[in-house]
Amino acid sequence: MARVISVEMERFPIAGTFTISRGSKTEAEVITVTIADGGRSGRGECVPYKRYGETMEGVYAAIEAVGDQIAGGLGRIALLDAMPAGAARNAIDCALWDLEAKLTGTPVAAAIGVLPPKPLETAYTLSLAEPEAMAAQARANAARPLLKVKIGGDNDMARIRAVREAAPNSRIILDANEGWTDETIEANLAFAAQHGITLIEQPLPAGKDDILGRIAHPVPICADESVHAAKDLDTLVGLYDAVNIKLDKSGGLTEALRLRDRARDLGFGIMVGCMVGTSLAMAPAVLLAQDADFVDLDGPLLLARDREPGLVYQGSLVSPPDRELWG
Repeated sequence: MARVISVEMERFPIAGTFTISRGSKTEAEVITVTIADGGRSGRGECVPYKRYGETMEGVYAAIEAVGDQIAGGLGRIALLDAMPAGAARNAIDCALWDLEAKLTGTPVAAAIGVLPPKPLETAYTLSLAEPEAMAAQARANAARPLLKVKIGGDNDMARIRAVREAAPNSRIILDANEGWTDETIEANLAFAAQHGITLIEQPLPAGKDDILGRIAHPVPICADESVHAAKDLDTLVGLYDAVNIKLDKSGGLTEALRLRDRARDLGFGIMVGCMVGTSLAMAPAVLLAQDADFVDLDGPLLLARDREPGLVYQGSLVSPPDRELWG
């Protein structure tokens, strides 16, 4: 019997508003793929991202376009050539991993060599706002050990100072989402170092970051928008100290594992991050992140409603997925 693939658009409300340098959103728009075979089914979720030219409709259509190949038995490795990296491939790839686990009885954690998986400390993200509002967010979450702070505007030094004063004991990652410039970056880096910042994500626009090879890094700098797949890494050597691996960028867990291993070989630190999605999107990333230097998988914590069953969060500690959820 041939596989059966189904695709669904879903929306999950965000608790309040989530704001970064490129804009705000009030709901997580996701696409879920289910692949059924032999009475078992596997699921995968992706989050189309406008920054990379993706739309809900476009990603849905891209998945449907390969539906016959998936039904005919196309596997994860062949999928890497059949589709480009991105959200559409991610949903299919993760559904295939889940289906394999259900059909074989071998958990994904065992298949990728992280058995038994352990709970991980995740960052918790603070939305971009005026300094006073960001200080209030930081104060409300000051007990969390790791905060990720969205910045990327004209008033970033005031934001950094406000958040640091409100959460003096937390480690802080700054995420500029390409919002700094060649003219501002050195002063911002120095100011971040003075305030004990742990890591800075993607301060400059992807492809316009050559200056990073010529200036000091008083705080380690992590590539996000500049890295999608393993093939991107060679050009980032000497510019970045770490890379942020997201399944929606890499196009699934299969490529993300290759990206992680190649990044380690080249000496990069590893962050595993996410778009704003549900526990179904985070589940494979939790397994990928088992040996990561930084984990940013707080998507469900930002939602007003998650899937059931979902991942279990205790404060900032996220547990590995139950097999009923994924894997």
